[in-house]
Parts: sequence; C-alpha cells; structure tokens
Amino acid sequence: MYAAFGVMALGWATMSGAAINIIVAPWFERRRGLALSWAMNGGSAGGVVIAPLLVLMISRFGFAAGVDLAVAVMLTVLIPVAMLVLRPKRDDEHDPADLRSQFVNAFPSNSTSSAETAEFRLRTVFRDHAFVTISIPFALGLTAQVGFLTHQIAFLSPMIGNIAAGWAVSLTTFAAVVGRIATGFVVDRYNRRVVASLNFVMQALGLAILAAATEAWMLYLGCLLVGAGVGNATTLPGLIVQQEFPKQHFARIVSLVVAINQFSFAFGPTLIAQLQHAEGTYKAALLLGFAIEIAAAIIVVSPALIQRRATV
Repeated sequence: MYAAFGVMALGWATMSGAAINIIVAPWFERRRGLALSWAMNGGSAGGVVIAPLLVLMISRFGFAAGVDLAVAVMLTVLIPVAMLVLRPKRDDEHDPADLRSQFVNAFPSNSTSSAETAEFRLRTVFRDHAFVTISIPFALGLTAQVGFLTHQIAFLSPMIGNIAAGWAVSLTTFAAVVGRIATGFVVDRYNRRVVASLNFVMQALGLAILAAATEAWMLYLGCLLVGAGVGNATTLPGLIVQQEFPKQHFARIVSLVVAINQFSFAFGPTLIAQLQHAEGTYKAALLLGFAIEIAAAIIVVSPALIQRRATV
C-alpha cells in the first residue's frame, strides 16, 4: 500500500497545479488566466464526476475490477490527448487573442533586459521579494483552506445533519468551479495581486460567518464564500509568477511555489484538529483561519501597494 501510494504521489505531482501551469503557459499569453481557470476546473469536474462513478463501479464489480476499469478508461483518454497536446508549440500556432501582442513584438530590440538573461539561482529566488510575497501568502491561505475543507463535514453535521452537510459540500464545490471561471474572465485585465488579495478577503469573510453562524443559511453562505475562492487559490500563484518573472524561469519558479504550498497545507488538517480537540468546538479554528486569510491578503498585495505609492 505504501509503495502504491508513493508511485501515485509522483503521478499526482505530474498532473497537479504546477504541471498544468507549465503545460498551458506556452500556448497563451493575454488570456492565460482564462485558459488556466478552465484547465484547473478539469480537476474539480473530475472530483464531481469520476469519484462517484468510481464508487459505483467498486460497489458493483468489486475493488480490483472497479479500479482496473477506471485505469483502463484513464489511459484510453489520457494517452491520445498527451500525444496531441504535449509537444513543442510551432511558430505558426497561436491563440487569436495573442496576435496583437505578437505584432507589437514583431520588431524586437537588439538589447535584452538583465532579468531575461539572468541565470536561475535558487538562493536568489528564495530571497526575492516577489517570490516571498507569492509563496508565503498562498501557503498560508491554502493551509486555512485545506484545513477547513478536511473538517467541513465534521463541523457541519452536528449543526444541520449529514444530508444537509453533504449539500453544503456540493455547494462549496460548485462555488469553486463558478468562482474560478468568473475570475478567469477578469484576472487578465486587472492587477493579479489585487485579485488574489480580494480572493483571500472573501474566504476570510466566509470563515468569519461560519464561526459566528447560528442559522443554517449562515452556514450555507459561509461555505459559498469559502468555496468561491477555493479554485483561485491554486490558479492565481502561477499567473502572478508569469507576470513578474522571466519566461525561461517560469516552470522552475512555479514548481517551487506549488511545492511550498503543498508542504504548508499538509499541516492544515492537523492544526484544525488540535484546536478543535483543545476547545471542544471549531470556533477557535475558524477564527484562526480568518486571521490567516487576512494576513495572506495583506502580504500578497503589499508589492502592488508599494509600487502604487512610489508611482504617486
């Protein structure tokens, strides 16, 4: 079992947020936010569709046969798609929305900026203010987010029952899909750090409502607000990296950001559980999540505020 999950973990890493960013990045420039939002929603759609179907196949055919059938379907779909898509982009291939930027860059300058020719150095990246203000806030936000999602059923069930709690989880998932698509339509037009900050604030508001909830509608509203920001928390880091770092370093830097995020949010469920065990309720844990989200909102937007002040 441990060996199987070890191999699956490697496969998951090659199909997670960092990999999707790296695959999509060469094909889109001006509409990358929209493209990434649709690509990332593949995972959400898989969770909504594939998981119930897998449970159905296992219950009907047994665990081994059900999983074998799922693997066969996955390979049948994945291999042809990989052969068609996972290849270098030709010079004559472009997204129509990127044509304008191509014409602007049709006559490149002889000089190349120092940022574009700079060698990738891990120590320099870790000390870079832009990198720090991307990796830390999203690590914090995802820690609060994953911690809440892991304990969502345990928190909601005693208050509204198992069936209603299941509907609340479905509402959270639906909000994540809608929120990511909606953000994809606007994120390419505005400062992406400001969009990320507002996303953290929205989730913080949702956690505050959940902590203070005394009625069922407040629980649903809190889950809706938290859910609306769930998908964006994994989409936005890559978009900010694309905007602020040289193109040739994008794959390595976005992979570092995702790795730091994953290391951090792995402790989220345990942190929430420890607070719940000590207090007997989830209120303190939800309030801590609120504070973490607000801290993330401030940190991620700080470079944009400093730049605006300098401009003024």
